[in-house]
Amino acid sequence: MFQDKILTCRDCGQDFTFSVSEQEFFADKGFTNEPGRCPECRALRKQNSNRGSNYSQNRREMHSVICSNCGQETTVPFVPSQDKPVYCRDCYQKLASNRRVGSYR
Repeated sequence: MFQDKILTCRDCGQDFTFSVSEQEFFADKGFTNEPGRCPECRALRKQNSNRGSNYSQNRREMHSVICSNCGQETTVPFVPSQDKPVYCRDCYQKLASNRRVGSYR
């Protein structure tokens, strides 16, 4: 059904092969457009977009809370609700491991 296609990169102007396996991958993912850039330009574009993102904009807002189990002050990446307990990392991991062990019985 598919055959290798020769496409021209919109960035560098070089020809590249859109292989049968890539076409099958695109079809499986539901992509309808062929790639407009060669693999090298796609990788360069991805690298540049990752480098251009502002780290401070991508950081989560942390909220200071008191652990419901040990009373230690900690921070969490969500706004805690008043009706649910909030745990520090250590207490949460202990509770989570106890739940996993209990579920195998």
